[in-house]
Amino acid sequence: MSQEHTDTAAQPGTFRDRRFTLMVTSGVVAVVLAVAAMTIPVPYVVESPGPAINTIGTMNGQHIITVAGHENFPPTAGSLDLTTVHLTGGLPDSKISFIDALKAWLTPSDTIYPAEMIYAPGVSQEAVNSENSAAMTGSQENATAAAMDALGIAFQTNLSVASIPENGASWGILKPDDVLLTVGAQKVTDLTVIQNVLAEGKGAPVEVVVRRAGVEKTLSVTPKPGDGGKYLLGIALQNTFTFPFEVKISLQNIGGPSAGMIFALGIMDNLTPGDLTGGKAFAGTGTIDPKGNVGAIGGIAQKMIGARGNGADYFLAPGANCSDVVGHIPNGLQVIKVDTLKQAYDAVSLIGSGKDGSALATCK
Repeated sequence: MSQEHTDTAAQPGTFRDRRFTLMVTSGVVAVVLAVAAMTIPVPYVVESPGPAINTIGTMNGQHIITVAGHENFPPTAGSLDLTTVHLTGGLPDSKISFIDALKAWLTPSDTIYPAEMIYAPGVSQEAVNSENSAAMTGSQENATAAAMDALGIAFQTNLSVASIPENGASWGILKPDDVLLTVGAQKVTDLTVIQNVLAEGKGAPVEVVVRRAGVEKTLSVTPKPGDGGKYLLGIALQNTFTFPFEVKISLQNIGGPSAGMIFALGIMDNLTPGDLTGGKAFAGTGTIDPKGNVGAIGGIAQKMIGARGNGADYFLAPGANCSDVVGHIPNGLQVIKVDTLKQAYDAVSLIGSGKDGSALATCK
């Protein structure tokens, strides 16, 4: 008995159909993977120009800087813009994608940084906002002190407790915001007084008198040895001030210390007759200390762009930032280098009076 074997040959079209299906499937997978890769968060921070705000102007119908209890002259013309930067990404609750990072890299007005250059690992947006808010409050206090000092208005400066580490000598004894009045019966005028008293005591308990919530308290703290053989109370200190009248700065959703110099100029403009700016458009940036020294800030390239975009013709820049200024000045903006509040005030006053400011110091 014979058996027939029938061999069926595959048709050419069948292989082509399978290859086509495989190619389409592979292409779809590749596209999906590429899209996924582009949308996955990347550890970078984008710095871009933020808004510029006229500190001698109004917001929501209210003056940003107001003075109560002292003769004042609210400016009516010109501008003294504080400048800002906008930071995106780098935080657990604020991330950017690869596409966002690429777009920023291709945008001339933006700068992109590795996240670790800007933020501590694991820090939250809430913590950053809290730190920036505290820095803004401190800059406003320093600006008020610097402005009053420049105008010869007397005020009281105190040292108070900013924070206390858990293992510090003062943990559980002193509290944040305690104003230090005396240490070892010596009036506290600066940090040197405290250091001298502790050095003489060589670790013996010391009497500390503080003002807490308006009430004086006498406490005893046993200093702990620190580096270099010094004895420490284990506290971080901050300057606090008692001013003879109220200066209020009403500004929301802006943080950090970099508006200090511009705030000080705005306060001085409020406390002196006439318009300091002479109706001209100024902007600037820089930290300020109570003695009027202007310090460096970040993001000055973006701040100059924001200032010019808001109509500023003149920009006050900290001398310490000159290396970041050169090569980044927008067309039509004159940058004036300043290291002190007096230099900044004199520059604005000169230009505001209608005189030529082309000879003023600049970044080179």
